[in-house]
Amino acid sequence: MWVVFCILPFYFISSGSSSVPQVVTGISMILLFFICYVLSFISRGWQVYFWTSVQIVISLAMTVVFGYVYFSLFLAFFIGNIRSRGGFFTLYTILLVSSIATINYGFVTKNTLLITQFPFVLISLIAVILLPINTYNRNKREQLQVQLEDANKRISDLVKLEERQRIARDLHDTLGQKLSLIGLKSDLAGKLMRKNPEQAQEELNDVRQTARSALKEVREMVTSMRGMRVEDELFRVQQILKAAQIEFHLEGEPKQMDISLLNENVIGMCLKEAVTNIVKHSNATSCSLEIQTTRSDLVVTVKDNGVGMNKPNGYARGNGLRGMKERLEFVNGTLDIKSEGGTTIIMKVPNVVKQPLEEAKL
Repeated sequence: MWVVFCILPFYFISSGSSSVPQVVTGISMILLFFICYVLSFISRGWQVYFWTSVQIVISLAMTVVFGYVYFSLFLAFFIGNIRSRGGFFTLYTILLVSSIATINYGFVTKNTLLITQFPFVLISLIAVILLPINTYNRNKREQLQVQLEDANKRISDLVKLEERQRIARDLHDTLGQKLSLIGLKSDLAGKLMRKNPEQAQEELNDVRQTARSALKEVREMVTSMRGMRVEDELFRVQQILKAAQIEFHLEGEPKQMDISLLNENVIGMCLKEAVTNIVKHSNATSCSLEIQTTRSDLVVTVKDNGVGMNKPNGYARGNGLRGMKERLEFVNGTLDIKSEGGTTIIMKVPNVVKQPLEEAKL
């Protein structure tokens, strides 16, 4: 179709009663139009608007002198591909107003070529109105689609990265606790080997059982990433504290916690990290755990009587505490750490309050 529109202007010039200078001028304008058309595609910045303006002038001159209005279709297509919103609407308005004014002028002056091709002129005018808008909107949709695909790809990459980090933290916490327990029981078994061989054998059996339990938990975590119940985690906490000869006190009832499985999993992993840090770094002889439920939050407080933080032989704020903070922030929770007469870690997560049975039935 574009090839036909390229041939037609030569027909309009040669079919009329044009003189030789008019024919030469017309052919020159046609060649200049296509040169400007190519330049407008390969140019950047203000040059695009300059070459497009030259094309509009040539199109108007061809309409008035030779009755050829179809250059406006080339312009309508090109203007629709302009990315700049301001530049698009400026050139679109100029093309539309000038095309309507020129066609009306041709009818007023009774241009024979315009009158004889009135249906095609009308179709061209409709195309000048709709084609730029349609092309511009289509390009915008394609651009938004590309941006959406890029955003979805980035989101997917971020989700994968976050999942890898979460799995790495969970594996670190799970293996860290179990390996600490194995190390403590192995040291104890070594000390009891001569004094009490039977007790040493029991400790070695516990080491074997703990290793199997750790392997089982790692496999389950990797395959299904199952949730961790606080009630189950408390049993392991008591085991590792007992092996480390740290006295344990529990206040509150974990079975009465009314939180989501996700929040309970986060609390369980944070509790595991907190107890691991106590065993490794605190030199404490006593550890207390308090579970308090309010109307809006679940508060879990872990306190020891060790050396505290940022002191000789004490434990500093490292990756473990940062991981706890990140987990709690993910579920809109908070982490507060105090170091007075030991270390106190306060974990708080939103509480999920179930509706009464009577309200649920309504």
